[in-house]
Amino acid sequence: MTPAILFLEKQKAAFTLFQYDCTAQDDFGAHAAAQLGVPLTRVFKTLLTEGDQGAVVALVPSSGKVNLKQLAKAAGVKKLEMMPPQKAERLTGFKVGGISPFAQKKRLTTVIDTSACNHDTVLVSGGKRGLSVGLSAQEIERLLKAVVAPIAEQTA
Repeated sequence: MTPAILFLEKQKAAFTLFQYDCTAQDDFGAHAAAQLGVPLTRVFKTLLTEGDQGAVVALVPSSGKVNLKQLAKAAGVKKLEMMPPQKAERLTGFKVGGISPFAQKKRLTTVIDTSACNHDTVLVSGGKRGLSVGLSAQEIERLLKAVVAPIAEQTA
């Protein structure tokens, strides 16, 4: 089991595991959605951003992208930019394509897009490629002390 799954079990979180064969090299969210037969709007990607005040995690649907201005506003910081993949891996302890919002090396400010509340459950990475967890937006908010805000722009 991954640190993310162990964290969820320890917190007695209500979640469901989804495993699939991951052969993607990029756009991991779209690949997960296709493999699991769920809408892109229900598979949320974990994106790492950074600014002068530190790092912020954004959880947005795979059907869109993060609006950095909205994310900065929601996180209460001035400005954010996308974090390079290698730095995100070092900071979280997870590999790109399997970065989970749970059990990262250091607890970071996390913002989840409001669209997550439109679904009973959403899928996020379980801590490795080919492993997702399904849970409610409210459970994610509780576990991560996350902020819920409109931070996504739909692209698909």
